[in-house]
Amino acid sequence: MMILNDANYYEKQWEFLSASQYKGFISCEAKAFAELTGEIPKENTEAFLVGNYVHSAFESEEAHEKFKQDHEKEMLTKKGKLRAAFVGAEEMVQRLRQDAFFNNLYQGEKEVIITGNLHGEEWKGKIDCLNVEQGYFVDIKTTADIHKKIWSESRRVWTPFVEAYGYYEQMAIYKYLLEKKYEKEFTPYIIAVSKQTPCDLEAIEIRAELLIVALNNVKENIERVSTVKNGEEKPRMCGKCDYCRGHKQLTGFVSSEELIS
Repeated sequence: MMILNDANYYEKQWEFLSASQYKGFISCEAKAFAELTGEIPKENTEAFLVGNYVHSAFESEEAHEKFKQDHEKEMLTKKGKLRAAFVGAEEMVQRLRQDAFFNNLYQGEKEVIITGNLHGEEWKGKIDCLNVEQGYFVDIKTTADIHKKIWSESRRVWTPFVEAYGYYEQMAIYKYLLEKKYEKEFTPYIIAVSKQTPCDLEAIEIRAELLIVALNNVKENIERVSTVKNGEEKPRMCGKCDYCRGHKQLTGFVSSEELIS
């Protein structure tokens, strides 16, 4: 087994699956494969940077300062002031720092790399806060609105953001890998902080049966994801993302009613 560390973690995209890579293939195989092969750069969106700004603040002071130095260009205006999104990110950091429940929970080793085999594939993950002794781990999630309902086309129901963004699967994967490594049970928790003003906070736990369903979903999808990633099957286009819009070729007519289907 290859040893991962902070220096090589993000380089080993072919050798390991990750929850984010898996979710990318489920969302759009064509875009995920294009990112993997370097056809298009991995998205470094403002939302992604805001999330990492908050995460680094609770990793260590050194990590946070390095993040700000590395991304100064994206974070600052031409006049050298923080862009609005990162003013909001700093508000989220301060909101969390002032919360006693969060500070009591967020105790353990930070940014822990975990690897292991799941459904025949080698996986990797980075856990925000791991408390091995007490058997739990915590992930911080930033989102526009914690209580916003998001429509699931596949299930035809409204879902919470933690389901819509694949966090059930992510937590289930981490839980499985940790329990295999340490031979004990682990409980996942999510600390959600909103990008609203003022920020909203929630400490979220996930019912065990939802984690079981999520892990079964991974099992059902993993063969397809693996064959596409390994070049054994042609990646499908979702037809809705920015990559697909940019590579779309007309092949015929659609009815006007199909435009909103």
